[in-house]
Amino acid sequence: MKMLLIKNIKKLIQYEQEPVEQPKRGSQLSVLDTIDNAFLITEDGVIKAFGPMDRLDKYMERVSDNTKPRGLETLDAAGKIVMPAFCDSHTHLVYAGSREMEYSDKLRGLSYQEIAARGGGILNSANLLHNTSEEELYRQSVHRAWEIMSFGTGAVEIKSGYGLTPEDEIKMLRVAKRIGEETPLIVKRTFLGAHAVPERYKGRREEYVNEIINEMIPVIAAEELADYIDVFTEEGFFSVEDTDRIFNAGIKYGLRPKIHANQMSFSGGVQVAAKYGAISADHLEFTAKEEFEALKKSGTIATLLPGSTFFLEMEYAPARDMINYGLPIAIATNYNPGSSPSGDMKFMMALACLKMKLTPEEAINAATINGAFAMNLGESHGSIAVGKKANLLITKEIPSYEFIPYAFTTPLVDTLVMNGKVIGML
Repeated sequence: MKMLLIKNIKKLIQYEQEPVEQPKRGSQLSVLDTIDNAFLITEDGVIKAFGPMDRLDKYMERVSDNTKPRGLETLDAAGKIVMPAFCDSHTHLVYAGSREMEYSDKLRGLSYQEIAARGGGILNSANLLHNTSEEELYRQSVHRAWEIMSFGTGAVEIKSGYGLTPEDEIKMLRVAKRIGEETPLIVKRTFLGAHAVPERYKGRREEYVNEIINEMIPVIAAEELADYIDVFTEEGFFSVEDTDRIFNAGIKYGLRPKIHANQMSFSGGVQVAAKYGAISADHLEFTAKEEFEALKKSGTIATLLPGSTFFLEMEYAPARDMINYGLPIAIATNYNPGSSPSGDMKFMMALACLKMKLTPEEAINAATINGAFAMNLGESHGSIAVGKKANLLITKEIPSYEFIPYAFTTPLVDTLVMNGKVIGML
């Protein structure tokens, strides 16, 4: 039995007496339970106990001789905050190369759509990925995986979508799977073949949808490479009808829907997500009461991506209205080479507070427990509760948890604990 004791914690945040069964919504998002001067104990990678320091001795006395740990490891967290590691439920972490030249085009006044029409954007990344070996793709991507861990992320969703051929989509998902096997990160994988129409199918989108349904989904499901299926439902990309067909095919193979919805227009993506009970609908810059009602009835989590909104200089999703409507919201990075080249969840929290008017408490809930539920990990991750996985973030010495989104460029992570194992600063 391996046991870890974290003692003298300045403030333990985001704890639950009993694990919650649903994401937080509405006014629940403003509730953040905390304990001052606390301890936390893990056993074999699972949270065993926590509470005020004045109860630690009594707890240790109750541990019988035959269950006492061998080689108890102890961390002193004096002056530090302990919280769940971030749960980043929307990334495109596996990609090849970079797209800084498109950044220059953007600065010269070209829109995202104009850059894509010139062969940039997703198609540029697809070309780079096609010419990159699987081993080199893994090398580049695993570097980003360790990078996001250094920012405090402990669980992540990784999408395909820069392959756009059966071989390259499979290559991406194999790399994502390997990251989950060879790093401490918890990785959920999403098949996003419907990210863009490749050049070889230009003007023949329906034929590409047929390839996704008839060739990609069966192989990906047979190799158990994906947990979810996603579609970029937007004008110029994939229609509601395309999404219907792809979701129906994916569900038959056990892939639960997620969706890129309403990023650039009122695309109907939210409604189709609700129709299929998607685990999350992501982006949502263009949403109003009709979309809110669809999300509320379906229980689909509204996942907001302020990094891409910031980078593309768009209007932010109406997060305050969503919260007031009683919706569950999550925050994710959308880490990708074209519209959000950042995997820093703390920066996303800062944007959510500054631009979407979330409180620090709401931002923390959205970046932890609700992000976990957006990956179907809410029962095991995203909060501190007895029986949950010990995936924890220990800050440096900071004055308060409000300091986390406030000091948005300051490195604040001192230590990660992943499945009860201490990972020194990366």
